[in-house]
Amino acid sequence: MTSDPLLLSAREIAGQIRRKVVSPVEVAHAHLDRIERLNPKLNAFVDCKPEAVLAQAREAEKAILRRDKDKDELGPLHGVPLSIKSAIDVAGHRCEAGTRLRAGHIAAEDAPLVARLRAAGAVILGVTNTPELLMAWETDNLLYGRTNNPWDLTRTAGGSSGGEAAAIAAGLSAGGVGSDGGGSIRVPAHFCGICGLKPTPGRIPSTGHFPKSGGPFALIGVVGPMARTIEDVWTLFEVMAGWDDGDPCAAPVEVREIHDTAVRAVPIAFFEDDGRTPVTRETRSAVNRAATLLLSCGFRVDPFRPEGLEEARQLWWEFFGTAGGMILEPMLRGHESELSPILREFHSWTKAAPARLLASEPGESLLAAWLGRDAVREKILVQMRKYPVLICPTAAIPAFRHGEREWQVEGKTVKYLDAWSYCEWFNLLGFPAAVVPMGYSDDGLPIGVQIVGRPWEEEVVLAVAAKLEMARGSWQAPPRLE
Repeated sequence: MTSDPLLLSAREIAGQIRRKVVSPVEVAHAHLDRIERLNPKLNAFVDCKPEAVLAQAREAEKAILRRDKDKDELGPLHGVPLSIKSAIDVAGHRCEAGTRLRAGHIAAEDAPLVARLRAAGAVILGVTNTPELLMAWETDNLLYGRTNNPWDLTRTAGGSSGGEAAAIAAGLSAGGVGSDGGGSIRVPAHFCGICGLKPTPGRIPSTGHFPKSGGPFALIGVVGPMARTIEDVWTLFEVMAGWDDGDPCAAPVEVREIHDTAVRAVPIAFFEDDGRTPVTRETRSAVNRAATLLLSCGFRVDPFRPEGLEEARQLWWEFFGTAGGMILEPMLRGHESELSPILREFHSWTKAAPARLLASEPGESLLAAWLGRDAVREKILVQMRKYPVLICPTAAIPAFRHGEREWQVEGKTVKYLDAWSYCEWFNLLGFPAAVVPMGYSDDGLPIGVQIVGRPWEEEVVLAVAAKLEMARGSWQAPPRLE
């Protein structure tokens, strides 16, 4: 390849392949070589089959020759190497979700979103690491160990899509797919300096994800694209979006084209913190920089923080923490000694939580939480009639050192479960939210900001994110790891 694959976007790789600057086989070899060199340091991939990758690449190369003869169209991701979080079915690959309780589980067929990526020409490299059963904002488990951040190997890449974020940021993969029930796409993207999108539940089918989407989890948990640029995130979104009857939240919402004049007419609000959990000085600076850049692009940008965020945070825990604990309990019962320390810790938090779902009538308690969720969602949507897009922090802190559980921020102690509330609100509310890298900490760690929109308005979110990314300048790679 004529350039370092680390610096190429998926769209650039696809363009080079179409122009025959490089072949799909050469692209695959370049990524496989990089995986072989760097994955021992990062521990991002947990299952990569080089021969299967090269077989896909050779088929992609044949398709280019057929196009020359028959004028067949190539998909937008033709020959582009992608990775998938190992909680999503990829035929022939492990789908263990980081737990010994599923050790050796091999997916029999592709999840619908994976099949759509293949149909668009993508070459699937393999699957990436997660925390056990996805229940952490860091990636570590007893099957494969911890994933390290390519910006600083002593720090986490985040969770639960930490393997994905590390692979993409380090150039092991051109892009991929994560899942997000409480920040699991956005926090790793923020920690690793890449982009990610948490879509509206049902916009991209979660069919083929483990744990299975259903009940309260279907309201908060989603699958979504991750990449180094918003343009690539948008391409992946367009390829994967669409109805699938295996997703209980699926709706027949077509991907829409949005014109530049319509985007610029959208009023935007921003807030630096939630008034409860402080954020670092550099995080405030990143949010203010984003607001200033959008203002310079011609947007109306006002300071404004919606009311109801704290109520949304508390309700999110009842769905994710307490209800999640109830859902996992039958699977975990009797296997406590086989669980990772992180999952045991999470399990203890769910048991200690003074939530309504622990009451004597859990059905009534769940219904009360559900009704509360709908009420606060309506309250915030009414406020967003004035500001359809919000800009805010992704998390209180940048990537933390492995094993840390609390941090001093602006003279206050920020505990583990509080640092990610900036993401959790939007899972509870079902709002789409994208992350764009926007600054650095004093330690040189990336800081991303969130661009949040109303349900089913991913196109608006991504269009604003693209304007912000363009105003910011080109994507910056982490320090070289070789």
